[in-house]
Parts: sequence; structure tokens; C-alpha cells
Amino acid sequence: MDIEKLREKLVKHGQEHLLQFWSELSEADRQHLYTELEAMDYEKILRYFDVCMTPVAKVDDRLEPLPGNVCGSVATTEAEVLKKYETEGLKQIGDGKVCVLLLAGGQGTRLGVTYPKGMYNVGLPSKKTLYQLQAERIMKVQSMAQISTGKSGTVMWYIMTSEHTQDATLEFFKSHNYFGLDAANIVFFEQNTLPAMTMDGKVILETKSRLSRAPDGNGGLYKALEDNHILEDMNQRGIEFIHVYCVDNILVRMADPVFIGFCIAKGANCGAKVVEKTDPNEPVGVVCLLDGKYSVVEYSEISASTAEKRQTDGKLAFNAGGIANHFFTLDFLKLIVSEKEDQLIHHVAKKKIPFCNSKGELVKPTQPNGVKMEKFVFDVFQFSDAFAVWEVKREDEFSPLKNADGAAVDTPTTSQLALLNLHYRWILEAGGKFINEDGSLLARDVKPVECEISSLLSYAGEGLDELVKGKLFKLPLILEASDDANCRHMTELLTLD
Repeated sequence: MDIEKLREKLVKHGQEHLLQFWSELSEADRQHLYTELEAMDYEKILRYFDVCMTPVAKVDDRLEPLPGNVCGSVATTEAEVLKKYETEGLKQIGDGKVCVLLLAGGQGTRLGVTYPKGMYNVGLPSKKTLYQLQAERIMKVQSMAQISTGKSGTVMWYIMTSEHTQDATLEFFKSHNYFGLDAANIVFFEQNTLPAMTMDGKVILETKSRLSRAPDGNGGLYKALEDNHILEDMNQRGIEFIHVYCVDNILVRMADPVFIGFCIAKGANCGAKVVEKTDPNEPVGVVCLLDGKYSVVEYSEISASTAEKRQTDGKLAFNAGGIANHFFTLDFLKLIVSEKEDQLIHHVAKKKIPFCNSKGELVKPTQPNGVKMEKFVFDVFQFSDAFAVWEVKREDEFSPLKNADGAAVDTPTTSQLALLNLHYRWILEAGGKFINEDGSLLARDVKPVECEISSLLSYAGEGLDELVKGKLFKLPLILEASDDANCRHMTELLTLD
């Protein structure tokens, strides 16, 4: 170890504090720290930091709403056309050409847990975690494709973790027997990390001998695809279409055949699911044109006057709210990885980052004290010359888990209720009804409800008619998939007059 040469490098880049505890370290800790510090490209990291910390100007005069020819909506599309999209999507799934790719590298600090978000149980009657719900939806959509096409296509599940979530995720899947999926059809890979920085550009020490590091954002996907040879794996398996999504949406439809079919019908190489943004102050990014290119613009980058602009029908002019749910062709991802990834910039995320103080003590701040540098998965939209946007109903497909209970939105409770309320509506739409203890009909809009339907029984509300039509139920109700489609935790079914 040439410690003096390393010290000179650190001094040159203003990072000499990283060796402040060198004399106190064991030989093993010295070796670890030396290796970590030697491997860092300080000029590149500081360049990322400078870009992150440059104030973002408002972009109002550079924005345009999405052109109508790239957009579609589940609410305004005729049932016959929706069925056509679904049939095409199921055909591709049956042919083994569709995979799903889960972004699961985040640490979930806002949620207040020390384990990966996918392991979280929001309090459903079944006690199922996010990972289990997603696994069962994969199995169900595979089954739907087989019924539709007669082919047993496999939906591969690629799961991007980080050093903070990798081991726990692998062990969780193994201990739960991969939730009934074939382990050979799940590929785990790890994204890269970057050092966390103070507000003035100093790399943060987590301990005396270890740097504080964080995943490089969900946009770190593209570098991770290259480093782990994931696109080669997809190519060998004959995959052509990739559905990318974030782990925390309890309502996500895995390999959604309608979305897949819509994007294929549009000839798209890149697509985004969105929900209608009705409140101009809602803190979600909007999909739009920026300098004539497809983009997601953060709400903080738009002035209030632009955010509040309305169309002639009264809807917001910029109303395509991004939900981190995307479609890519394999060829498009190959283009990004081989030619475009280095053009993606890092964004700043101000965080409360535990650090080692000058006395060598671990400090857990109560206010943001540093920044994590992240790329965004949607920043590749700008490179698409064949884009598609599919608007879905928020109450059907989007309820993210971001915060601990006690926050106003995006909590375990809101996620739980979103799924239970969705399943309650499915029963009503399939011809079932609910009654009170005295036998009177329960109001359609009653909330909260305790009604859960296994994803193995129904993917999106389909196939329930034979089970529930013309029948009365009392809450709580849980419908599980089994050979005889039995129900548990429910009262006796009563046939309607």
C-alpha cells in the first residue's frame, strides 16, 4: 500500500479527511479502506456532484404536452380494442418474448425499515408481502397466456438489487421457495453504488474505515445491465419486450398484456404507463416533451402557472403523471447500453445520512445533511423515436409504498386499502353483492373494506363471474385459488333471489 501517494491524491481532490483515522485502524481495516479509496475516480465523482448541485432552472418555455398520436387510455378505449391489445400481449407472453424487470435497489429509509421493501407486509388479511403478490401475478399471467395461446411461455423475472438489498432479497426468495416460481426463471443482479457526499462536496465516512455509499438510482439500471450481461441473457432466451417497474406499487400488473399489446400496436420501442394528474400541486413528474424530446419533468421544475394550465376540456395541460412503469424493446435497451448511457446525468437527493464524526462516533442526523447522487430510469425517454403513453386508472393500478404510517400519503395503510378496495369493486363488477349482519345490502362505496382476492385466482378482475355472480357475501372476505375455488374467512354464500 502506497499510503503517501493515496494521501496526495486525496489532498488534490479535497478528500484528505478520509484518512483521519488511519493510525487507529487494524491492518484488515486499513486494507479495506485503502482498496476502496484507490478504486474511486475522484474527478468523475466530483463532476457528478457539481452537476447535481447546480440549481435547476424552470423549464416552462421549453415544454409541450404530449402529441395525441402517441397516447392511449384504458378509460376511452373501446372494449373490443382493449381485448385486441390483451390478445397480442398474451401471444407474446405465450411465445416467451416478454419479461419483467424489477427495480428493487432502494433502501426504504422513509418507510422506516431495515430490510428491502419487497419483503414488506402492508397488513393484508393474507399477510402476503409485495414480493409474493408480484410472483403470483407472474404465475397468473403465464396461465392466462397458456389458456389464450396454448403455449407455455415463461415470463422471466429480472430483479435489480443493490448491496443494501441483495443478500436479504436472495435469502427471502430462497426461504419462501421462490413463491412457487422456478428459481431458474429468476435472475438477480446488483446495481452500482456511489459515495454519499456532504453538501459541500466531501465524501462521507460511515465508519472509521468505510465510506457511506448508496445505490446510483433506478437509472443505474442501464450500467448494471451492461456489467451483469443481462441483455445477453435476454437475447439468448428470445426475449424481445421488457416491462420495467418499481417494487413499491402494490397494484402493479406484471407483464400487463394490455400495456404490452398497446405498445406493440403503436410500434413503440419505449413506453410509459401514466395516471391522470388532476391536482397541479401533486408532487409527481409529468411525461411531456422537453425541447421536442420525450421526457419526465419533475413538478419542482415547473412554475405554478404552467402546472395549472388547462385544456379546453378542463383537464390539466400537463396531466400525464409518471408512475415508474415502463415498456422497452430489447433493441432499444441495447442502444442505450452501448451508445447512450454515459449521456445520462445524475440528480441530487438530499438525505439524512449517518456519518462518523471527528471523534469516530456514529451520528444519525435528524435533518438532511448530505446528498446521494442518482440517475433516473426514465431519462432514456429522450432517445426514443417511437414512444407510447398508456393512461390507466389510478385506483386500479397505482398505489406506491413510500412512507411509514403517520404520513399523509403512500403509507402501508393507504397501500393496503387500495388493494382491498380494488378487490371489493371486482366482486361487485362480477355480479356479487355484500350484506350487513342484518341481511341488508352494503353500500357500494363503503370504506374501509376487508376483501382480498388471490392473484392466482384473478389478475385484473377477470374470471370471477362463475364464483360470485348472484351471490351475497359478508365481510371479511378472502378468495383463494384452489382446485375447487373455495373461499376462506367468509360466511356461507347465499344465492340471490
